Amino acid sequence: MKIIILGAGQVGATLAENLANEANDVTVVDTEAALLADLQDRLDIRSVQGFPAHPEILRSAGADDADMIIAVTESDETNMVACQIAYTLFHTPTKIARIRAAEYLVEDRLFQQDALPVDMSISPEQLVTDYISRLIQYPGALQVVDFAGGRVRLVGVKAYYGGPLVGQELRTMREHIPGVDTRVAAVYRRGKPIIPEGDTIIEADDEVFFVAAKRDIKKVISELRKLDRPVKHVMLAGGGNIGLRLARALEDHCQVKLIEMNRERARYLSEQVKKAIVLVGDAANEQLLVEENIESVDVFCAITNDDEANILSSMLAKRLGARKALSLINRLAYVDLVEGGVIDIAISPQQSTVSALLAHVRRGDVVRVHTLRRGAAEAIEAVAHGDPGNSRVVGRRIDEIRLPPGTTIGAIARNDEVIIAHHDTVIESNDHVILFIVDKKYTSDVERLFQVGLGFL
Repeated sequence: MKIIILGAGQVGATLAENLANEANDVTVVDTEAALLADLQDRLDIRSVQGFPAHPEILRSAGADDADMIIAVTESDETNMVACQIAYTLFHTPTKIARIRAAEYLVEDRLFQQDALPVDMSISPEQLVTDYISRLIQYPGALQVVDFAGGRVRLVGVKAYYGGPLVGQELRTMREHIPGVDTRVAAVYRRGKPIIPEGDTIIEADDEVFFVAAKRDIKKVISELRKLDRPVKHVMLAGGGNIGLRLARALEDHCQVKLIEMNRERARYLSEQVKKAIVLVGDAANEQLLVEENIESVDVFCAITNDDEANILSSMLAKRLGARKALSLINRLAYVDLVEGGVIDIAISPQQSTVSALLAHVRRGDVVRVHTLRRGAAEAIEAVAHGDPGNSRVVGRRIDEIRLPPGTTIGAIARNDEVIIAHHDTVIESNDHVILFIVDKKYTSDVERLFQVGLGFL
């Protein structure tokens, strides 16, 4: 696929790396020569220096025959104009734009072919808000991602000493939680993946990824670790777009305190929320945190634009007694350094955005993609089409399908039914199949499994 990426910032660079490694023809456009040079040193891509929305720059990047343009510059307006020009001058089939301002996204009529021809708009702030909200909904989870319109969830948890399943074989899970069907998709032990079998024994500190229907998630978590008490008190550090969205999302069922340094911004925030308390101050100020009873906070979430400030304020909050600390971190190199130590979960906006974008790039009928473990693994939702004569999955039991190494089928969404996958489960046409891929280099092999033969019309 021939893809033009507009913007060589963190999202554009991460996306270019993902797509270039999957044998796509990638061209990156940016005004900054240094950013482009760095990408070309690392990746097999083309680069064009210039303003991404200018017609001549797009033409130089190959827009005449591009399959897709992904506009992820820092400017919403540049992204939208670039999509308009790609549609008007070059008839580009697929146009995706990153749109950060909520004011644009509330108008459904705006992004249509006869208005602004953007086929898909991505809001990183909303993606991060949804992600953090799911983590707060399941306090013991390290990662929670949705499939099949939210009916199926893949959850990563750390198994704690004393959990009912710790020291037990996986096949005993049904005995522990009768009436609940689940599938362990992968186990990571000391950072190394283990493909789960019935005789796999869960050990304390294992990172376990399992798939279950949304209604059963809390029951399964309770088997792997002591179920954390529900979140009642949340403190948010940073009143930007994400802070405001989170406050609004949480204030009806949690007590929310939002800390913002800028007095004018804090005044604006106080007018936009209903129940959340807005405080003016520095979230890294020990006295302020103590005065606001940080020791009673269930979740402290640092979501400013400054990675270092987020890390330091989260570490301080944990030292002063916050039960759990989440930190928004843009630099991927920082994520591995801090996660799992004092800071419980590091959240990468780039990974959330790239996950949403990849679903539109994948071959086969892949409708959802989630990058996991800092991009090393993936979970995907693929739709099965065809019949046993032209499909390698339809009409076949799961144990008959030749899955790539380290790949497991976790669940199937069939109409309104959620089916947890077992060895004798037969895949039918139009099933939505949720797969976990331990090594992302096999993603293209999985995609090919779901492509039908020439006989399928």
